[in-house]
Amino acid sequence: MSPVAAYPYVYFLGIGGIGMSALARWFQANGHTVSGYDKTSTPLTDALAAEGIAVHYDDAVASIPVSVRENRERTLVVLTPAIPKNHQEWAWLRENGYDIRKRSQVLGVLTQGHRTIAVAGTHGKTTTSSMVAHLLHHAGVPCAAFLGGISVNLGSNLLLPPPNQPDVPIVVEADEYDRSFLTLYPTVAIVTSTDADHLDIYGNKEALVESFRQFVSQIQPGGTLIINHTADASVAAAVPAGVRVIRYGLTAEQGPELSASDITAQGNQFRFNLHSPQGTVADLELAVPGYHNVENMLAAACVAQLEGVAPEPLQAAVAAYRGVKRRFEFIVTAGTTEQPKVYVDDYAHHPREIEAFLRSVRALYPNQQLRVIFQPHLFTRTRDFAPGFAESLSLADEVVLMDIYPARELPLPGVTSELILSQITAPKKSLQSRAEILKNAADISSYDILATVGAGDIDKLVPDLKNILDIHWNEA
Repeated sequence: MSPVAAYPYVYFLGIGGIGMSALARWFQANGHTVSGYDKTSTPLTDALAAEGIAVHYDDAVASIPVSVRENRERTLVVLTPAIPKNHQEWAWLRENGYDIRKRSQVLGVLTQGHRTIAVAGTHGKTTTSSMVAHLLHHAGVPCAAFLGGISVNLGSNLLLPPPNQPDVPIVVEADEYDRSFLTLYPTVAIVTSTDADHLDIYGNKEALVESFRQFVSQIQPGGTLIINHTADASVAAAVPAGVRVIRYGLTAEQGPELSASDITAQGNQFRFNLHSPQGTVADLELAVPGYHNVENMLAAACVAQLEGVAPEPLQAAVAAYRGVKRRFEFIVTAGTTEQPKVYVDDYAHHPREIEAFLRSVRALYPNQQLRVIFQPHLFTRTRDFAPGFAESLSLADEVVLMDIYPARELPLPGVTSELILSQITAPKKSLQSRAEILKNAADISSYDILATVGAGDIDKLVPDLKNILDIHWNEA
């Protein structure tokens, strides 16, 4: 039994986080008494409560369950970096000598001794890791997975191993924020991208790239690195001797070892052939749109081949994949084939992600008017990438900006959504409140395609927008 698994009580500070909640579910499923704090109630915390996990929302020592307060030596505390330094419960737990570990540290301990498939990258890692977990699970390969999003196929961010088969490969989303992924020593690693991000942590892109170099240097002897052609070239050079490097991209020029051919779009589906060191698999059908998702599936399918999945089961598994909640998720589809009306929601929060998403939307609906509602995530990210956000959002016909979602940060002087708005070149642009957005959503004459985009709490708008558009588009 691992050191963290020996604790009967596990208490989470920030239990509603997508990575934290997966760990909470793992401990709950393995017989631990699990409880936790989070700032606000969400559908995810509601789901945890329904599964028997005690969750509270006030930062008060008295709200910590008695079982935790009275069993210091038998309690593990799991901490997310999003918890502020002045958090009262955290201070009390520190002062009283609890074993407090970051989520990444716990994940590192749980994966020790297992064949670990770690998916890293500044964007694309949630979708790609969910693809890997789905392909293996669908093809009957016993595995476990800790994901950074809710897999539509699995209905969860956690895949438990089959009963009485604990020693199985573990698929994990390897998060570069706060250098968290450096707790992992994978057998197979995927790096989807190394674009500049989290500069509040790293300071500059060079430091970020160096962190990725350290991550791939921890790949186990005889392991494999599958790396996107856009990643910094120095990353692949940092693998230990004997680790195989497989570069991937949409074309053979981009991915000499792993690529696609004969890519065709049919409605919301993509069809393509896979070419990898393990062989060619023809006629793969992917029901999740976007050329970037074809790239993601190339990496995931290559992992499936490495794990022994044959061509026919791989074809069936790819065709069955249905994506991740809030990743190119279709909320409303109405209208006709010639005049579609579509509402799609996406978690994109980096300029490159937004560009890839909007270009895919444009490719699917080239003649339709596109309105995008975007909520910037973090003051530092807005400060660092305002021109890039403006450029990518300008692919839309109309851009609506919300105020910045602060998450773990305090406001920065002069950093507001106006920084982005002032540089957007789309024909129409505005800064709107939630109430204004819902009021203006009924004006369907000005757009055919609506997209909500962002990593904050913009998803709370989704049910109301869905109700409005269901009514108005169906009436139209």
